[in-house]
Amino acid sequence: MMRALFPGSFDPVTQGHQDVLRRAALLFDEVVVCVMFNANKTGRSPVTERLDRLRAAATGLSNVTVDSHTGGLLVDYCRRVGIDVVIRGVRGVPDVDYEMPMARMNHELAGVETFFIAADPSLAHVSSTLVTAMSQQGRVPKDDH
Repeated sequence: MMRALFPGSFDPVTQGHQDVLRRAALLFDEVVVCVMFNANKTGRSPVTERLDRLRAAATGLSNVTVDSHTGGLLVDYCRRVGIDVVIRGVRGVPDVDYEMPMARMNHELAGVETFFIAADPSLAHVSSTLVTAMSQQGRVPKDDH
């Protein structure tokens, strides 16, 4: 059985996140979508709100569970819950360049592979940062994030 982890801050959860989650659920036996929480950083949305939004996004995906992780390395979480693969959504070359050093480290430290899912072209412009900035200006309909 192949268990995959889709980690992120999900602050906020976007349509891009939801698309990657749906597609990952088709590819793996089990997907754990996990809010990775760094106690040294202040998130814009409470973790409980992000978890609720991820649970809503996972509705109808019977092989998806939602979790959170505070502190420690991603590979520590992977070892603890038996994760084989980390899923990362990528919008373009800059995302791949950013993700590759972490993918190499995860492989070296724990033998965890990274599986990249290319963003749907219609959502490639969406980022949590952009959605937050637009929301603060009242310019993002609820369905767009």
